[in-house]
Amino acid sequence: MKLPLPRGTLVVSCQARPDNPLHGAGFMAAMAMAAVAGGAAAIRANGAADIAAIHRAVPVPIIGLRKRHTPGFAVEITPAIKDATEVVAAGADIVAVDATHRPRDGEGVAEVIAAIRTTLVRPVLADIATVAEAQAAVMAGADAVATTLSGYTEATLTSRDAAPDLALVAQLAATLPVPVIAEGRFWSPDEVARAFDAGAWAVVIGTAITNPREITRRFVAALPITARSEGAC
Repeated sequence: MKLPLPRGTLVVSCQARPDNPLHGAGFMAAMAMAAVAGGAAAIRANGAADIAAIHRAVPVPIIGLRKRHTPGFAVEITPAIKDATEVVAAGADIVAVDATHRPRDGEGVAEVIAAIRTTLVRPVLADIATVAEAQAAVMAGADAVATTLSGYTEATLTSRDAAPDLALVAQLAATLPVPVIAEGRFWSPDEVARAFDAGAWAVVIGTAITNPREITRRFVAALPITARSEGAC
């Protein structure tokens, strides 16, 4: 199934956790409008409410997912067919699923991918952390893979300040027959350019664009200790 993302696309992830002051569909729709006005050619969004609001607000493709936490299960990104069904009903053009080899509260990865492609008739973006997971996802029918979870699974865990996994991007781009989307810990235009040089089809930017709280924290961390303790003017 053809991925509705042209090569060279910049995707902006508009997501905010419940503890974030920007949490809410209205905020995310406004964020998506700002991103598209700035040149983003697609949006990645979580949950039916946010996806529906963004779908009404912008004319670009939406990579939709549903994050659902279940105790005892590591997989949160669209773990079951029912989650994918909600995402598509809300207006997602592509469905992102966690395709790692971790416990999931739902059907197996291959079954979820097959249902999305045949019943829901949407292309599947498989979020992976390793080469083996990417290969398995493609064998199961995934239309593209994303390095979203590299550095966030037990087998690949790294620092939040680590650089994007461009080595994984390059390896996947050189060996897989589907588009490879780079995502995870991108903070600068230079890193984005390097991802495309490594063979990425598209790059997803999240926190560095759409999370003012975390951006502010990075700047505050660079302040002298005295300024941090006393408060800057």
